Amino acid sequence: MAIKLKINGQSREINADADTPLLWVIRDELNLTGTKFGCGVASCGACTVHVDGQPTRSCVLPISALGDKEVTTIDAIDTPQAKAVQTAWQELDVVQCGYCQSGQIMSAIGLLSDNAKPSDDDIDTYMGGNACRCATYHRIRAAIHRASDIMEG
Repeated sequence: MAIKLKINGQSREINADADTPLLWVIRDELNLTGTKFGCGVASCGACTVHVDGQPTRSCVLPISALGDKEVTTIDAIDTPQAKAVQTAWQELDVVQCGYCQSGQIMSAIGLLSDNAKPSDDDIDTYMGGNACRCATYHRIRAAIHRASDIMEG
């Protein structure tokens, strides 16, 4: 079945079942491997993408639910928040194993898009659905604060 999707600013026609999770279209059909498979039940956040600007777990989202919504993956996100988060992640050397980081980054961008100056509690609440097997949570929190400062100028 052919389904039209908007992914990373491009219209794509995908031949897949309507209930195929977006993650598998992103990875297997489009070969965009920045978005990771973690748990398959939307609890770890490794598969986070933005759907109409909002962080969304792609491992459980059927492509039929997208309609005309715009999907943005880590491979193409290019906003002021994204640039600030990416810079902060590098400055503070957040990554350890790196597996969860694309999901962490996509969620952090979502947080800073909603709240440019989050508190520790705001960060912990918003990022609570993203698991880091290496437990770099303190570096992630520090990087979000640093990204906020970068955005502030």
